[in-house]
Amino acid sequence: MKGGKQVDAVRKQLQEWSQAIVNFRFSAAKHAFLLKILILGLIYILAFSSRLFSVLRFESVIHEFDPYFNYRSTKYLVSNGLYNFLNWFDDTTWYPLGRIVGGTIYPGLMFTAALVHNFLHALHLPVDIRNVCVLLAPWFASNTAMVAYFLTKEVWDDKAGLLAAVFVAIVPGYTSRSVAGSFDNEGIAIFALLLTYLLWIKAVKTGSLWWSCACALAYFYMVSAWGGYVFIINLIPLYVLVMLISGRFSLRLYVAYSTVYVLGTLLSMQISFVGFQPVQSSEHMAAMGMFGILQLYAVITWVRSKMSPDHFRIFLRGLLTLAAGLFGTLFVVAWITGYISPWTGRFYALLDPTYAKSHIPIIASVSEHQPTTWASFFFDMHILAFLVPAGLYFCFKRLNDATIFILLYTLTSVYFAGVMVRLILVLAPVACIIGAIAASATLTSYMRYVKPSNRDSSVFPKEIGWGVVGAVTLLLIFYGLHCTWVTAEAYSSPSIVLAAQQQNGNRIIFDDFREGYRWLAHNTPQHARVMSWWDYGYQISAMANRTVLVDNNTWNNTHIAQVGKAFASSEENAYPIMLSLDVDYVLVIFGGLTGYASDDINKFLWMVRIAGSCDPKIKEADYETLGEYRIDDKASPAMLNSLMYTLSYYKFDQLQIEEAKPAGFDRVRNAEIGRKGISLTYLEEAFTSPHWLVRIYRVLKPGNRAWPY
Repeated sequence: MKGGKQVDAVRKQLQEWSQAIVNFRFSAAKHAFLLKILILGLIYILAFSSRLFSVLRFESVIHEFDPYFNYRSTKYLVSNGLYNFLNWFDDTTWYPLGRIVGGTIYPGLMFTAALVHNFLHALHLPVDIRNVCVLLAPWFASNTAMVAYFLTKEVWDDKAGLLAAVFVAIVPGYTSRSVAGSFDNEGIAIFALLLTYLLWIKAVKTGSLWWSCACALAYFYMVSAWGGYVFIINLIPLYVLVMLISGRFSLRLYVAYSTVYVLGTLLSMQISFVGFQPVQSSEHMAAMGMFGILQLYAVITWVRSKMSPDHFRIFLRGLLTLAAGLFGTLFVVAWITGYISPWTGRFYALLDPTYAKSHIPIIASVSEHQPTTWASFFFDMHILAFLVPAGLYFCFKRLNDATIFILLYTLTSVYFAGVMVRLILVLAPVACIIGAIAASATLTSYMRYVKPSNRDSSVFPKEIGWGVVGAVTLLLIFYGLHCTWVTAEAYSSPSIVLAAQQQNGNRIIFDDFREGYRWLAHNTPQHARVMSWWDYGYQISAMANRTVLVDNNTWNNTHIAQVGKAFASSEENAYPIMLSLDVDYVLVIFGGLTGYASDDINKFLWMVRIAGSCDPKIKEADYETLGEYRIDDKASPAMLNSLMYTLSYYKFDQLQIEEAKPAGFDRVRNAEIGRKGISLTYLEEAFTSPHWLVRIYRVLKPGNRAWPY
């Protein structure tokens, strides 16, 4: 009897609770808030998961070239600690010069990965450092999407912010540098870039010292992560100048810029690689000059309120004359004495796209430093390329402190992205923001004509509203499909592992790179020195753990030119160069058998140009035939006898790739090689990978042969 009463009581209580849940109602604001949280959560997951194609298709592997140095450095940091990392001298790179690693890198990426690794281990989650490095960029992409939401919300509204977050989550221009395995500086730098701009806008809007200090800290993180921080420290002064010229000066702007510049400069100088550049290099002078102008403007504004107009004009004339003379004299003296360093070659290349090819071929030789084509813009941004102009229009219609900043960010990044294809990465986030503003404003304008309560056909018929909304929705769907396809097919294939599709549809994997590096690691002496083109230096150091002459740091053009000279010379003339550099093995990448177009033969002319920049005897014209680059029987004698040609095509004439093609047919150049029966005198073949992608040769020492020199 007693048990029955307890059951009835429990049943009654459950009924009361269920009735309370049924009667419970959220306000419209709470519904909207919960819906935004749900959408942002899905976007966070989308940004991360859409970058995992490479892990699912291949395995958890580091991509490209630079990420291998970052991975190797992070392992050293985790294993040896911060002090040893900052004082690390690596004698296995740039032989015989070596490299002071701790003072020649932006350490933010390594510190971030090491911090995540140590945090996970503190939670007793034994995640390998390699997996942390592989998944760090996708995680930061999710964080970047969230920052894009808050930045767009600050500039426009939360509806545009949600669209911007979706755009950033999948835009190919950003995905290309943030897929799983892309352990490069840009993977965290774009997050730091947008965070700095978000906090800067908050600081300008509020004039708060708190937001200004937070912006300076974000800027410090950006400086520690990527050399692209120079874009920030020049864009913000440009914005301040525009605000002054347009009569929008305020105490809020003064507090924000003064705090960010002083604190940000002091913090940035703590990075060893940056040092005193913020107060010495030409790239930072605009920020310093703007700081001085702002102080002068503030003084003039204050004095103006205390003086009569006549006295103020006299004071202003004298003050400006004194300031111009003083600052001009200091600048000239600093420039003549060398205190202010001139602009770097990379900076000149941004101002003049033809500068690098004429003066610094090592910069021009990098494919990502080439000017951007219209096809690349569409490929990496899709409909954003067309939404950006519309977004600019809407921002011009609503000019305020925030939209002026976004307008300047967009216009400057469009220019730099056009100069250098790599800088689409900087344009992509703001293109997403501006594109989201355009799409959101358009949908908001036309959605009110499709609601049943608003059927005023005198302005816009309901059908037109439906047509515009449907068209925009269709474009957004196509954008999602395009971004997914590009991410899966173009940006999720690690350069270290190649894949191709056979005629029957089956997928074939070329793992020659790792096999070649593994052979070096297991079949050569520990201190063996390997000569290769600089592209492969980081990978050889990280995967084979062998000493290299040059790598992707490219800090010493003369040393790279020596390697280029060796490859451009005949075997006989290259041999003394290799001996002088203590070379034990030579590694070349050859794609003639598989059709791999990024091999050393296709890069060879850049080797010639770089070598010729230091040795006038080496001329590009000697390696061409009537201005044409050839490898067949009409190729020039210098080309046919070069070490690169010799090592690439050694024994290749013994292969007949296709029945209809002659022996020694190069699939990349689509030609039969012009020199057959190649024999080696000073080197011997040590290893050739299964698909001939990696070819390694042993350099014979004078004791092993007759020494003619």
